[in-house]
Amino acid sequence: MITLDSPVATVLGDQKKKRDAIVERLGLRTVDDLLHHFPRRYIKTGELSRVEQLHEGEMLTFSGRLGRPEIKTYTDRRTNRPAYRVETAVHADGATLQMSFFAKSKGTAEWNKRRLVEGREGIFLGKVGRFRDTWQLTNPQMVLFGDGGEDLAELSLESIRAFYPIYPLTKSVDSWDIQKAVAFALTVVDEVPDLLPDAVRERYDLLAARDALDRVHAPDTYADITEAQRRFRFDEALVTQLVLARRRRAVQELGARARTGDQGGLLAAFDERLPFELTAGQREIGAQVEADLAQAHPMNRLLQGEVGSGKTLVALRAMLRVVDSGGQAALLAPTEVLAQQHHRSITAMLGDLAAGGMLGGAADATNVELLTGSMTKAQRTAPMSRIATGEAGIVIGTHALLEENVIFDDLGLVVVDEQHRFGVEQRAALTDKAGTPPHVLVMTATPIPRTVAMTVFGDLEVSTLTELPAGRAPIQTNVVPLAEHPTWFGRVWERVREEVEKGHQAYVVCPRITGDEQEQGESDQLELDEDGNTVTPEKPAGGLAAVEEVAAQLVAGPLAGLRVEKLHGRMQPEDKDRVMRAFAAGDVDVLVATTVIEVGVDVANATAMVLVDAERFGVSQLHQLRGRVGRGGLPGLCLLVSRAEAGTPARDRLEAVASTTDGFELSRVDLEQRREGDVLGKSQSGYRSGLQNLRVLRDEKTIVQAREAAVALLDADPDLAQASDLATAVTRLEESVQSDFMEKS
Repeated sequence: MITLDSPVATVLGDQKKKRDAIVERLGLRTVDDLLHHFPRRYIKTGELSRVEQLHEGEMLTFSGRLGRPEIKTYTDRRTNRPAYRVETAVHADGATLQMSFFAKSKGTAEWNKRRLVEGREGIFLGKVGRFRDTWQLTNPQMVLFGDGGEDLAELSLESIRAFYPIYPLTKSVDSWDIQKAVAFALTVVDEVPDLLPDAVRERYDLLAARDALDRVHAPDTYADITEAQRRFRFDEALVTQLVLARRRRAVQELGARARTGDQGGLLAAFDERLPFELTAGQREIGAQVEADLAQAHPMNRLLQGEVGSGKTLVALRAMLRVVDSGGQAALLAPTEVLAQQHHRSITAMLGDLAAGGMLGGAADATNVELLTGSMTKAQRTAPMSRIATGEAGIVIGTHALLEENVIFDDLGLVVVDEQHRFGVEQRAALTDKAGTPPHVLVMTATPIPRTVAMTVFGDLEVSTLTELPAGRAPIQTNVVPLAEHPTWFGRVWERVREEVEKGHQAYVVCPRITGDEQEQGESDQLELDEDGNTVTPEKPAGGLAAVEEVAAQLVAGPLAGLRVEKLHGRMQPEDKDRVMRAFAAGDVDVLVATTVIEVGVDVANATAMVLVDAERFGVSQLHQLRGRVGRGGLPGLCLLVSRAEAGTPARDRLEAVASTTDGFELSRVDLEQRREGDVLGKSQSGYRSGLQNLRVLRDEKTIVQAREAAVALLDADPDLAQASDLATAVTRLEESVQSDFMEKS
C-alpha cells in the first residue's frame, strides 16, 4: 500500500538515473514531497498557437512531432574552439520548423540528441526566426512526452488535460517525468490528511486538501488553479502565523519588571530642553512604548520608519524612562561607526544630563557609556565597571556588548538598531544578561510592507513613523547612464565641486575597498530567472570602483585641491573615528567611502552623494545611503552612476530609486525583485526562509485571514489538541526554527 509517507521511488518506476535526480537534486524523498511539488505555470493545451501563418520574432507555443536529430560541429569564433549544436525539425499543423540546440561540450550535445527522439511528441515554446528561407527556433523550451522507449502512440497530446503543468525541474528530468509520477501517485494514494479543521475551511471557503491536490496538478479551468493555489497558500500562511502567535503568547506569559519612570526626573528634564516639537507620530508611538514599559510582561516592539524620521529620539526617550525607573538601557548597533555616532549624538542631545556624578552634571543625570570590540582591555575596564555597578544608565555598543564578561546591574531595556543586521540569537545573548526578561525595542530604517512585517516580525508589535521632522529637504536623484553617455562621468565631478564651492560637503560611495576583494553591496541585489533561481551577474568590464583607487584618481584629477578623505571597514577604529569627526566638523570636503556610512551618519552640511557602480547595490541599500544627504534643511543631490544597460533588472532598480523617495513604495519594488527567500532570511528573524507557495505582497488578503484564524484557533484551543495534523505541522516548523537558532549560536 502506497501512502504519503512512502518513498518517492514507489511511484517513479525503474529509471534509476531520473529517480536519483528527483530524490537528490529536487529533494523529493516521499510521495508527500512529490505531491507538494507544485507546477510553476501551466500551458493551456486548447489554445496552442497555429503555425500556418508565421511572423518573424513572434513567440510561439505549439504542439508537434520531432524529426531526426543530428549533431553538427563548428568553430566558435569568439574562443576559436570546437562547439556543437543539435539540429532537428518539428512537424506541426502542416508546417515544419527547424530547431537548433547549442552546446559547449560534445557530451551535452549527445545528451540533447538522446532525448530528441524521432517521432517524440511535445509542446514547444520559443521565438520564431528566419534563416536561409527556413523558419526556425533556437534553444526553445520544450515539454516532451515519453522518452523514446515507450509506446509514443499512447502518449499523444490528446491524452493531456486542458492545462498542462510545467514543474520546477533539474538536469535529466523532464516535466513529463514529474507529471506522470504525480498522476500515478494520485491514483494510488487514498488518504490525504487535512491540516485545516472543517470550521476553518468553511469560514474561509477553502477546498479540501485532496480536492486541492487534484486540481493543482490536473486542472480543467483557471478557477481550479486559483482555488487550489489559494488553499495551499492559506495552509502555509496559517502554520507560519500560528508559530508567530504562539511566540507572542509565550512572551506575554513571561514576567518582567514594570518600568513606570517613577524614580527620577531625567525624561521630564530632557523633554523640557528639546529645542523643537515632537512630531505627532513620535508622540503617539512614545505613548505606546511608555504603556508597554509599564506592563509586568516584556515589551516586544518593532519601530520602523523612513531614514531621518526620528526613531533614535523615540528610542532615547524610552531609555530615559527606564533609567527613571532605576534600570539600565542598552543600545546594540551593527558597526563601530554607527555605535560611535549614536554615542556622540545621544551625549550631545543630553548635555549635562549625560554627566552623572561629574562636576557640572545635572541633578538627575546619568552616565552614557560606549563599548566596542576595538577598545583595549585598559580602555574597557572603567566603562565595564560602571555598567556592572549601575552607574551607567545608558550603554551603547556593538557585538562587544554580547560578550560574557559584560555584566549589567539591572538591564531593563534592550534597543536593537538596524534589526536586519542581527539574528535572534544575538538579541537573546543580550536579553539573557538581564535578571528578569527585559523590554525589547528593535528599530529599522528599511521600511517593511505590512504583510512582510506580519510574516517576518509577526512575534513583535509593529509601530511605524511615517512623517519626517521639520527641516528635512527634498533629495533630487538622477541616474547617470554611462552605457549610453560615457562623457557624463566628468560632469558628475563638476557637480560635486560646485556643491563644495557653495560651502557644502559630499559623499562618494564605492562597492569595494580595493580592486582585489568582493564588493560590499553584492549580497543585497540579486537577479533571478523566471523560476526564481539566482542568476550570478556578470562583472562589468574594467572591474568595480574601489575606495582606494577612486580617492587617488579624484585627488589627482577632477577634485584636485579639495580636501578628500577615505573611510572603510579595514581602517583602524581610531582612524575611522578621526575621519568621521573631521567630516562632521566640516574639515573634509569629500568623503570617499564604502557602505560603512549607510546608517547613522548624520552630517547636516552634506548635500551631495555619488554612488559609483550603483547597480551593485540593492534598492533598500540605495535608499538608506541616499538618506545621508539633505539632513540639514539644504536640498540634497544623489547621482547613481551606472554602467548597466537600459532595460536590465539592475537598471530598472536604479530607475525605481530615482523615481521616488518613498521608502515604503521602494520596499515593495525591492521585495518584488528579490523574492521572499531573500527578504525572509534566517539572519533577519530566526524564521526559516523557505516560503514555498506564499508571496507576501501578492497574498496579503490570505495572510491577514490566516493571522485572524490563528488567533481564533489558539483562543479556543491553545494546544491545538482538536487539530492534531495542524499541531504537528506547527511543531515541525517550530523545531526547524529552533534548529536554525542552535546552528547559528
